[in-house]
Amino acid sequence: MPWSNQTGNGGWKGGGGGGPWGQGPQGPRPGGNNNSPDLEDILRRGQDRLRRAMPGGGGRGQGAGGSAAIAGLAVAGLAVVWLLNAVYTVQPDERGVELLFGKPNEQLSEPGLHFVLWPFETVETVKTSESQMVIGSNQGGEGSGLMLSGDQNIVDVQFTVNYQVASPTSFLFNVQDPPALLRQVAESAMREVVGRRPVEDIFRDDRAGIAEQVRAITQDTLNTYGAGLQVNAITIQDAAPPSDVADAFEEVQRAEQNEAQFVDEARRYQNEQLGRAQGEAVQIREDAAAYKNRVVQEAQGESQRFTAILGEYEKAPEITRQRLYFETMEGVLGNSSKVIMDPQAGGGQGVVPYLPLNELPRPGAQSPNAVGGTRTIQPSNTNTPDSSVPAPGQNGNVQGTNLSSIQGTGR
Repeated sequence: MPWSNQTGNGGWKGGGGGGPWGQGPQGPRPGGNNNSPDLEDILRRGQDRLRRAMPGGGGRGQGAGGSAAIAGLAVAGLAVVWLLNAVYTVQPDERGVELLFGKPNEQLSEPGLHFVLWPFETVETVKTSESQMVIGSNQGGEGSGLMLSGDQNIVDVQFTVNYQVASPTSFLFNVQDPPALLRQVAESAMREVVGRRPVEDIFRDDRAGIAEQVRAITQDTLNTYGAGLQVNAITIQDAAPPSDVADAFEEVQRAEQNEAQFVDEARRYQNEQLGRAQGEAVQIREDAAAYKNRVVQEAQGESQRFTAILGEYEKAPEITRQRLYFETMEGVLGNSSKVIMDPQAGGGQGVVPYLPLNELPRPGAQSPNAVGGTRTIQPSNTNTPDSSVPAPGQNGNVQGTNLSSIQGTGR
């Protein structure tokens, strides 16, 4: 203890019972100079006033007046309490449901000031503006968004649900905790839809379609329970693999992207080759059509020429036959390197073949007179065959040489 009074002289600083401040307790000061009110006196005066205010507790002349005052105060207090419970205000984002002996009224209270007959009627207000609920997380644990996709991959999904109260009466009385029910139903619907889809749809391919399907399932379930909630939209904020397998999953994603790139390049090459082949096919078809047209026209021209020759042949068969023979032989023997002479040329007609040695072609040079034919001369004296140039052969044939022929009669 900081100070003790167990000795006779105890006390702080050795005072005789003066206490820790050097002096003992002091009683009330006599006379009118005592400025410190006594607590017992204050309590006593309060009890006396309360006793006089109670009915029958005051003096002889004050009992009726005190009872009237108390009654007036009680009535005023009850009126204030009644007004506070009977008059209520509905905010712009709220709707009120009035209850008569606990039974809800079908007509809702619009925003503004309203009045009920309390305590027979009460009111419950419900906020009807749109609210947002976040479901799932990337941290795992309670409320985790870990889900199993249709291709046996684990994905962590976080999504939001935008909802509002569509029926305040159903919201208040059909379900005990509508927000908790909405959370459970939305999470269950998301797990159902994700379990039917491949993981690529959740990551990037069809997020909007998945969100819409989840919203429809959630809304149908809430309507079955009569929760009085309307789901406006569901948005998938994040979808990622678990952190433990994130690196491996990224490797798979890169491999799939490379595969898609190779497929695109192959398709582009295929389109280029196919376009080139189609162009070549069109060109070949056009060339074939042109060749067909040319051959047909040539055949038609030859047929017309043959028809014309046939008409001439019918008019003069012998002449036409000789002309055709000459033209055919000219075409056959015109480019031949051999000289063919009629065996009768050096006989009765006096045609003497000769060999022009000075006009034979030398190696590396071509004779200007090498025309691939025969040349005959008419001797000055046809009766003296000795004066003529001897024939190189009996039949007048010359093999392997180019000869010129001169017709003795002049040609």
